[in-house]
Amino acid sequence: MAYQDIKVHNIGGLLSKTFLYNPLTPIIGIFILLLGYIALEFMPREENPQMVVSGSTIMVSLPGATSQEISNVIVKPIERKMREIKGIEHINSMAFNDRAIINVSFFIGEDKEESNLKVYDKIMQNMDVLPMGAGQPLIKPLDIDIDIPIFSIAFYTKNSALLSTQLYEKIKQIQHKLNRIENVATTNIIGGEKKQFNVIIDANRLNRYNLTLQEVKSALSSVINQSNQSKKAQGNLIQIVSVEDVLQSVEDLKKIMIPSSSLIYLKDIATITQSYDIQNYKSSYINLKVGENYDNVTLTLSKLKGSNAVVISEAINNELESMKSSLNEKGIYYTITRNDGERANDAVNELIFHLLISIVIIVILLVFVLGWKEAMIVTFTIPAIFAITLFIAYLGDQSINRITLFAFLLSLGLLVDDAIVVVENIHRHFHLKSSEEKSNEEIMVEATDEIGASTNIATFAIILTMIPMAFVGQMMGEFMRPIPLNVPIAMFASLIIAYIFTPYFANKMLKRGNK
Repeated sequence: MAYQDIKVHNIGGLLSKTFLYNPLTPIIGIFILLLGYIALEFMPREENPQMVVSGSTIMVSLPGATSQEISNVIVKPIERKMREIKGIEHINSMAFNDRAIINVSFFIGEDKEESNLKVYDKIMQNMDVLPMGAGQPLIKPLDIDIDIPIFSIAFYTKNSALLSTQLYEKIKQIQHKLNRIENVATTNIIGGEKKQFNVIIDANRLNRYNLTLQEVKSALSSVINQSNQSKKAQGNLIQIVSVEDVLQSVEDLKKIMIPSSSLIYLKDIATITQSYDIQNYKSSYINLKVGENYDNVTLTLSKLKGSNAVVISEAINNELESMKSSLNEKGIYYTITRNDGERANDAVNELIFHLLISIVIIVILLVFVLGWKEAMIVTFTIPAIFAITLFIAYLGDQSINRITLFAFLLSLGLLVDDAIVVVENIHRHFHLKSSEEKSNEEIMVEATDEIGASTNIATFAIILTMIPMAFVGQMMGEFMRPIPLNVPIAMFASLIIAYIFTPYFANKMLKRGNK
């Protein structure tokens, strides 16, 4: 009887019968491996999977109000309205003089766009709860995809002639260059001293001219950023900070007239210097070796969601190398304090290496248990299964990370079960007396069809044990999501690969036991 006439009872027999002599079978095998290679090369690499984190910051100003007043008339009413939104986990608020900041965080896993829209709608629908004179609420959504940096560079100088403000300006130029790299999202400068004009008003002189601080601030309103950025210093001095250098020199500021009954200039009541933001009390330094400490300015960079951290980090490194000689000539040096791309690549490569070791161990065990030909047949199915799983993950916008590869390691021992069962049953049929009159092709189809039902049930039972993990919530559920996403796909792929390729290779490689 020709193998085409064999009656099959399940998908195992049907696939083996269809592809046993199909000329497309080896082409499909090569195509599957090629898809896996493409996915491995182009999938974004990250150290850990990205989680969906939703939240918003609401900022409301009320000039002239104290922090207690801000708490009573802005913070508490907004908090009450925010608690009406479903899915909010935490509300943290801060009340300052003249302004309020309310941070709203949703449960991890809540849809980001929908959560942001809920906050915006709730604020816009309840503008009437804000007091008269309150500014338009500013709502800034939290975007963890671009807010968390993947690369940090600490810049410092050994050139004592280079002012701290000049170092900051140079880092701003570098920031502009690095921000042009493809898929670089947010760049931030931490530390450093910004160039500005500092106006320190003497309270005794104000009393002498019968002036108030508010009158002086009104005169400077064209160049002062925010009225709440004035504060008392030591003794009888009052600092007005954050005066931008829209005016060209200290002399220009000295000539600003203060409205009064007599002719009064700013220089008559204040000391004006062009220096740095003296209100910034934060500083950091880098310790290269004992006794060698330098103030530093740190530049952080984040990436767009779904982009490859490894590729971006390499591009940043290349750009820094191209600027290194010119920076050193100016006495500016840098050290990389964070490189998530390099860490992700190392972590992924290490897990791939361990994955290969595990495959080799399985092959050695199979050689002793089944024989080297059977072991080679089973071994082919492993990269084919991983190739299909990786490509589907690539289509689903997943990334290669530690949890994705852990899912592969977790399922590695299970993936070869289907191929082992098929090749072992073929081997058994080769030695049965009832198979002496049958052709190799008949044995391949009958042996595969025979174990199809039980193999299907066993494989789907394993898949069903993984699916509940997809419904785990909060941070753990988001972090472990690649396991329920990839293990079931890998198990289903192992079933199909075993039915298609195991009989095909067994027909090519195995010999009858009685010949």
